Amino acid sequence: MGTVVGIRRVAIAGNPNTGKTTLFNELTGSRAKVGNYPGVTVDRHVGELSLAGGSRVELVDVPGTYSLAARSLEEEIAIQAIAGLHPLERPDAVVAVVDATQLVRNLYLVLQLVELGVPVVVALNMTDRLEETGQAVDVEALSRELRLPVVAVAAARKRGIEELKREIERILEDPACATPGALWVPDQPLLMADLANVVRAVPAEWSAGSDARRRAFALWALLSVDEHDELRSMPGGLREIVERRRRLAEASGRCIEEEIIRGRYDWLDARAPLFLREAKRAPTRTDRIDRWLLHPALGFAIFLAAMTVVFQALFTWADPVIGWIEASFTWLGGTLERSLPNSLLTDLLANGIVAGVGAVLVFLPQILLLFLFLGLMEDTGYMARVAYLMDRVMKSLGLHGRAFVPMLSGYACAVPAILATRTMERRRDRLLTMMVVPLMTCSARLPVYGLLIAALVPAGQGRSLTQGLLLAAMYLFSTLVALLAAAVLGRTVLRGERQPLLIEMPPYRLPHLKSVLRLMWEKGSIFLREAGTVILVCTVAMWALLSFPKDEAAARASEERREEVRASLSGEEREHALALLERQQKGADLRASFGGRLGRLLEPTIEPLGFDWKIGIGLIGAFAAREVFVSTMAVVYGLEGESESSEALRARVRSERWPDGRPVFTPLVCFSLMVFFALACQCMSTLAAVRRETATWRWPVFLFVYMTALAWVASFGVVQGGRLLGWT
Repeated sequence: MGTVVGIRRVAIAGNPNTGKTTLFNELTGSRAKVGNYPGVTVDRHVGELSLAGGSRVELVDVPGTYSLAARSLEEEIAIQAIAGLHPLERPDAVVAVVDATQLVRNLYLVLQLVELGVPVVVALNMTDRLEETGQAVDVEALSRELRLPVVAVAAARKRGIEELKREIERILEDPACATPGALWVPDQPLLMADLANVVRAVPAEWSAGSDARRRAFALWALLSVDEHDELRSMPGGLREIVERRRRLAEASGRCIEEEIIRGRYDWLDARAPLFLREAKRAPTRTDRIDRWLLHPALGFAIFLAAMTVVFQALFTWADPVIGWIEASFTWLGGTLERSLPNSLLTDLLANGIVAGVGAVLVFLPQILLLFLFLGLMEDTGYMARVAYLMDRVMKSLGLHGRAFVPMLSGYACAVPAILATRTMERRRDRLLTMMVVPLMTCSARLPVYGLLIAALVPAGQGRSLTQGLLLAAMYLFSTLVALLAAAVLGRTVLRGERQPLLIEMPPYRLPHLKSVLRLMWEKGSIFLREAGTVILVCTVAMWALLSFPKDEAAARASEERREEVRASLSGEEREHALALLERQQKGADLRASFGGRLGRLLEPTIEPLGFDWKIGIGLIGAFAAREVFVSTMAVVYGLEGESESSEALRARVRSERWPDGRPVFTPLVCFSLMVFFALACQCMSTLAAVRRETATWRWPVFLFVYMTALAWVASFGVVQGGRLLGWT
């Protein structure tokens, strides 16, 4: 996103859960735009702030961070945005948003901002909650100790906003009043020696000629570099000397990181009594609620109940809107086919473009609902408790506590679940979660399971309980495989040291509805603009694969047969015969298409799984969306127009034969096909979402390859193992 020329730039920084985004929204109103930081898929919020003097300021919302120390690519953005490292430009000032109820811990970040030499104004937020915590903050004393302007605000109640604007305008005109120089300077001889060695390796372009700034970057490097970091901008020489100093310190029993962090907190703790007064207090509302929500047993049960509501919403509450979208685009496609001449262009419009747009919009209700619930849980403070509760369970698998919500959302749809991984800070944690979320049994697999289970165990035989148990077994199977895959990938492809969960337990508060709704709008817009574009292109490509080439001779012969029917029959009998000929023609066209040819080409590969070339066509069609397998098979068998759950298709599945007369859909093959669909990544929308979130095709390709290979091996094991045991 480009910068408006001729206006000054102010960054707004702070810890997570300090109300930073709410304050950003209040300062910018509706003038905020969303883009991405260069090279990564982290959202970049930029808005325009109008000051009293008529000047305009570009306000940049820096991703929330507890410290400027960085280990991941996303955490690196904070130091880049505040210090103005390439490719980002240096701000003219920084608004440091501080939670007044967690003051000392929040001020740690302020010390780092001051060390970088940028003008800083402290926005002391949530002052309206101080009384509940039994604390009192002397704003003037705090300003004296920090040698910085401090403004008390309550962003959610719109208090102090105008005062903060005036202070921003003042420091832009007089930066010296908000640039006090480093407040804390190391005084331990060994740490000073480490610092002196690292300072010499700091690039000149980073320091901009300032010794204080050079020292700040040296401290940052000593805190950030380790064997597991993902920092791309770290110069090789600087990394080498930091690693050398850390090894020397460890050999003598020292921890440089601990010395720096303890030194800063010692400075803050020594001055805290001057500006912070704490009195004995009765348990707060937050304390009383946490006794229930953080209880090892009851808290987990409450969380499962809350997730059941979220899951139910994604799975069923969105269904009426999804059905309306599907029906609308089906009607629009049918109207185009009836209104326009029978031509290739009409087919492209109706079955390519209109179907493609529908395939994009059908995900929107679930995505909006997901981010509504995530926004409410985050804004109330409950999401932090969720991460704390689940971290104890997920850590044994190498997953982060926050991975549980996306994985649970995967039962509804993998696309919004992949977008939900943004609640995790580390790239490795997000990638690992994205790589296993598509293994969860999403709602799109249900039509396939329904067809195969009904063919395998006809309800008329009094076995409806068996059908339900089989469906439950498929859900359990996919969940166990997803957890096992996470354990394996977390120790191989995505191996990395598991970071301990560092999370703030903010006080419970009413959600800021305006911010939550804005979050929904932003995430929905990003999906439509980015992942939706890929889905549309893939849908049109799938249409072309299943529509070409056209057999003109067969089309003419079919038209001749239709003319004969029109001449020889009348009424309902004629309409029925014409519809039958139309379905047969579509089935013949599909078999002759590139997709049909590819199905025959795939047959030697899938035959060991018990699949014939017709199932191969269904697998290709299912790549557009898993549930398309059912309608594709109806076309292949000449049953298009019948209900996808009708007995006609089930009966045809049961009666389908190999050329030698053997049944195709034996119980063993039905199991094999369900296992294949449970494990294979038969969903271009999922791959498009992963491409959007990772900004590379590397991970979508890896996801497709590993899931397809896993599905083939598992299906092969089911069929061949079953045959060895004498099953059919």
